[in-house]
Amino acid sequence: MRRAGFETTALVLALGWYLAGCGESKGDPKAEAPPAANVEREEDVNVVRVDHPEQFPLATAAAYASTTQLSATGTVNPDISRTVPVISIATGRVVEIHARLGDTVKKGQLLLRVQSADMSGAFSDYRKAVADEQLARTQWERSKLLYDKGAVSLNDLQVSQDMKDKARVDVENTRERLRVLGGDIDHPAAIVDIRAPVSGVITDQQVTNAAGVAGLSSPNPFTISDLSNVWILCDVYENDLANVHVGETAEIRLNAYPEMVFTGRISNVGPVLDPSLRTAKVRIEVRNPGLMRVGMFVTATFHGQKKEMRASVPAAAILHLHDREWVYVPAGDKKFRRVEVVAGISLPNNMQEIVSGLQPGQQVVSNALVLQSTVEQ
Repeated sequence: MRRAGFETTALVLALGWYLAGCGESKGDPKAEAPPAANVEREEDVNVVRVDHPEQFPLATAAAYASTTQLSATGTVNPDISRTVPVISIATGRVVEIHARLGDTVKKGQLLLRVQSADMSGAFSDYRKAVADEQLARTQWERSKLLYDKGAVSLNDLQVSQDMKDKARVDVENTRERLRVLGGDIDHPAAIVDIRAPVSGVITDQQVTNAAGVAGLSSPNPFTISDLSNVWILCDVYENDLANVHVGETAEIRLNAYPEMVFTGRISNVGPVLDPSLRTAKVRIEVRNPGLMRVGMFVTATFHGQKKEMRASVPAAAILHLHDREWVYVPAGDKKFRRVEVVAGISLPNNMQEIVSGLQPGQQVVSNALVLQSTVEQ
């Protein structure tokens, strides 16, 4: 009986130990989870804190009434109406060249000389016509004298006069042919002098020494362009054509001389769009002060009719950094925030237009470079 009680006690103890072990396996799930991550937010790199903000004076952005602007790239081209080809009616071989591509020439200046068989034949025909005209005139004078004395009939006199008139016409025709070919009747020669028809710059040359000239059927030996007035041809996208109108003015800036501004007049907006680029050619006529060369790249700025209010700040308030433009604005206790803006045109009194990023009435640091240098120290 005592043994059965002992076994019962042992069984109860074993069962208790078993249950205790199972209870330990069912721990708190929250205690077994990983600890929560501690997130640290990065400080705004565009906000700076200074100990003495009074060292950086502020300026208030003023309101500026500006028209909408459109910029387009283009090139300098000669005015076609002021471009004249130099031609040679006579065919032959070039024996002398007195001008080269890019030279500035005056009207009447000798450009080249051509040895031409056409000129030789024209002089020969002219001399024959002059001799025939002299003979016809002599015969007519004799016939007239005989007719007055009754020795010949009226018909004979009329035939003689007709021959004289025809001979005179032949002389006039051969003389005009010599003039067209470029010859001088007072100086018979087989050499044709080709002279500049206008003053300007030689913008094209298609002839060399000893080259052949085939008259009107060959390329023109030279092309002369008057570059005192030039064309600026710009590509304007289809969506921007509403801001471009014939008769309005445009500002021209040469890539070679970006600090200089020229003014031109829009004379044509192309009626045909480029099917691949969806752009139209806009032609601007501008007076050339001598700096514009054919082929130069330019930037044309067109001003619209609609005016809008924009901000203007001192030019020193704009910081040029990493190909962008920034200004510093107050951002609380001893703090300034760097704000990206888009600058427009330069204004009088060292002011700068702000196209976007800043509103009139906002305050900015008047000298952004000084503040930026202090921050970087």
